[in-house]
Amino acid sequence: MADVKYKRVVLKLSGEALAGDQGFGINPPELKTVAKELKEVYALGVQVAIVVGGGNMWRGITGEKLGMERAQADYIGMLGTIMNALSLQDALEGIGVPTRVQTSIEMRQIAEPYIRRKAIRHLEKNRIVIFAGGTGSPYFSTDTTAALRAAEVNADAILMAKNGVDGVYSADPNKDESAVKFERLTHMDIIEKGLNVMDSTASTLSMDNDIPLVVFNLNTPGNILKVVRGDKIGTTIEGEK
Repeated sequence: MADVKYKRVVLKLSGEALAGDQGFGINPPELKTVAKELKEVYALGVQVAIVVGGGNMWRGITGEKLGMERAQADYIGMLGTIMNALSLQDALEGIGVPTRVQTSIEMRQIAEPYIRRKAIRHLEKNRIVIFAGGTGSPYFSTDTTAALRAAEVNADAILMAKNGVDGVYSADPNKDESAVKFERLTHMDIIEKGLNVMDSTASTLSMDNDIPLVVFNLNTPGNILKVVRGDKIGTTIEGEK
């Protein structure tokens, strides 16, 4: 394996990352771009697991606002993440990257059920594993899924890929010109300052299991590769300084 900082990572991809400029659904050119970026990381021998969101298809909280029962709305969102996962798998395997999709809701005809030991074995065999279906339970976000799966597979870090934002800021940089970018933070900083990185459950889970988190801009080519190599980009969130 090449000289890398993180040998096993969980990459959190939002559903919007697969939609691109169209903002909704799956955009094949965006899929291909993400797949090519991942292939570069795969070629280094880094073990990669991916948690993909479903916001490009459906958001449970949106359904709730429209009067739908929240648990039911969340289950629909989980199905959206599975659609994204299968699309990403196809894009990766189309360029020669072996991939497995594991779902927290069983769909044996199209994907493996999530089994922790099997997921770790796939990673050890240098297959990219895509975790779909969230945690399998309503009321939990895919951010929480990323923190949970990272702890379960003993990942070295969670890579939080953002669309157009190159790290964590004191305020929304698109709305506040005085917003300051942080290079390093602790998990407690995120919770105490109420910074919009991931939901509080995911932040607490990452802190309790001492899992570093790197927030970076997915839209800059080569950034995933730079993060696993340990280049100083984005914002790194770790335990106490």
